[in-house]
Amino acid sequence: MKRYIGCAAFMAAMLWLTACSGTPEGAPVPSQEPQHTQEALQSTPGTAPVDPPQQTPLQTSNPTPVQSPASSTPSAPSAPSTEEGQPPDILEAAAAVITALKEKDMDQLAAWVHPERGIRFSPFAYVDTVNDLVFTKDEVDTLLEDPAKRVWRLFEGTGEVIELNFADYYKWYIYDADFEQDAGIAVNKELRKEQTSGNLNEVYPEANHDFVEYYIGGLDLAEEGMDWRSLYLVFETNGDDHALVGIIHDQWTP
Repeated sequence: MKRYIGCAAFMAAMLWLTACSGTPEGAPVPSQEPQHTQEALQSTPGTAPVDPPQQTPLQTSNPTPVQSPASSTPSAPSAPSTEEGQPPDILEAAAAVITALKEKDMDQLAAWVHPERGIRFSPFAYVDTVNDLVFTKDEVDTLLEDPAKRVWRLFEGTGEVIELNFADYYKWYIYDADFEQDAGIAVNKELRKEQTSGNLNEVYPEANHDFVEYYIGGLDLAEEGMDWRSLYLVFETNGDDHALVGIIHDQWTP
């Protein structure tokens, strides 16, 4: 009987020791935040909800390089061929005059006329310093509307008097072809020098004059070049300045 009592007491003692050894003394106990704490943060007035941090996915290949956006600053404009404020050269001056003639812009034409010498109109290559008509800047401005007929010269070959108002003279002995569009251009030389009997360089010495020739070899193929014509724009030069002093017309005559 005593043996059974002793065994029972031993077994009870062992069970007690086993129960005590389930949680070691001093071991930390994980704490869990109560669910109502997060709910309280989100519902507290004036407190912004906290987004969970975003996780960057792992890159399994080489990343694509990022192209930086193009600058919004415009590139500097290219420099003009002629400096602003510089006077035009002889070709630029002639181009402005030929455009004015084509468009019958007498204001623009007058702006180029020499302020003291005016401008001489010669219907043929030989300049007649006695009989060719000369007009001032102010007169040029209104010539196209002037109905008065004037004697411009004698017609070469027949000796007939050329008596026309300026509008008709303009049509026959100034802009009688599209010199701006169709002509060859030469500076200080004559494209048909071998066939001209002009005295341009005698009347307008090259020391202080430049001229530009606009030459058309023919208007009608059937004429085989016998209807060629030229227009000379003569400028007096003073340094870089050019002032128009002569418009000389030339054409084939029998």
